Amino acid sequence: MIPEKVKTVLDQHGLEALEFEAGSTPTSKLAAAKIGCEVGQIAKSMLFKGKDGQFRLIVCAGDKRVDNRKLKAALGVKARFATAEETEAETGFRPGGVCPFGIDRLPILIDKSLSRFEVIYPAAGNDASGVPVSFSTLRELINARICDVMS
Repeated sequence: MIPEKVKTVLDQHGLEALEFEAGSTPTSKLAAAKIGCEVGQIAKSMLFKGKDGQFRLIVCAGDKRVDNRKLKAALGVKARFATAEETEAETGFRPGGVCPFGIDRLPILIDKSLSRFEVIYPAAGNDASGVPVSFSTLRELINARICDVMS
């Protein structure tokens, strides 16, 4: 079931989530297989906690890995992955279903690695969903700054 705060954002922008059986798309690889797209088209949303104590959400391609050197350069501070508990507390979503919709209190960055695709699929607030959207539409919708943190 899509969380209400996500549904509200999607409805306001004429977007529709694809929904699958519970627990079916918790990884980029599984999501891509279920949707029928390339792994890179899965827009995974990952929360990081900087040494300064601040959290930042980064949306990036499912076929790439975070480069720690690039991450530090983009954030201006060394950072680590947030724990599952921190992620749920800060975003309202559990790992595997974190989405950038409806998050207004965290800085959001979107990695340029997603711009190579016409359609990308961020989760819609659970581990059994995806929202078909263009890179530019997603970037505008979530007010994200473009970054380069992937290798």
